[in-house]
Amino acid sequence: MSMDNTNSRRKFLKTTVKGTAALSIGFGGMSELLSSCNTTKNIAVSSSMATPFVQQPLPYKFDSLENVIDKLTMEIHYSRHAATYTKNLIEAAAAEGVDTNKPVEDVLKKVSKYSIKMRNNSGGHYNHEMFWKSMRPKTNENKPSGKLIENIDKTFSSFGEFKNKFGDIAKNRFGSGWAWLYMEAGSLKLGSTPNQDNPLMDVSEIKGFPILGLDVWEHAYYLKYQNKRADYIENWWNVVNWPYIQQRYESVI
Repeated sequence: MSMDNTNSRRKFLKTTVKGTAALSIGFGGMSELLSSCNTTKNIAVSSSMATPFVQQPLPYKFDSLENVIDKLTMEIHYSRHAATYTKNLIEAAAAEGVDTNKPVEDVLKKVSKYSIKMRNNSGGHYNHEMFWKSMRPKTNENKPSGKLIENIDKTFSSFGEFKNKFGDIAKNRFGSGWAWLYMEAGSLKLGSTPNQDNPLMDVSEIKGFPILGLDVWEHAYYLKYQNKRADYIENWWNVVNWPYIQQRYESVI
């Protein structure tokens, strides 16, 4: 990891998680979380998919996704935008009596009971923690495999058709938000949410377990692509971390 990335992470940890308990990713309660949702009933999820309340290290250098996502955008997105969501989430959790030793998913499933600050920042934190892991340096012939590609082909006719439909949803998300591939009642679905909402939230119009999410807020792409969101979406497929997406999918089937 580069020195600027390391320093940014150290600064963030000092300023935002001081005084909070160390968290283990071996959280319990994920099965309970999803079994409580009508659209994901009886789905058991591995605790490895649980999200802690602290920002995790970026799994690659800021410049690792160059030619698709530039170094400066990655640095600002991770060290400022995403770090601020995490800082504000921890503040909201302290103010509203949330147990930060449990996963963020516990908040998302009943986020309607909390403040707008909690909704925006729990969503922002969860979405970005997933987003970083959902990408990796560009590889040739980047596409899913195994049971996931079989289900994609079955559900959307082909991988190419899936990309087209997902891309249309991402392009047509008015304003800021996210495009999603998610599991609902055992089926793959496509949809989008505004702002930092996601399908795990009890207030979301789409409900299920997120498999793949694309950030279409302008700060995710504007330095390189300006207003050309479609170009950002098209190039983004080159850095999707399909092995990780496969893990997410297999954790709920």
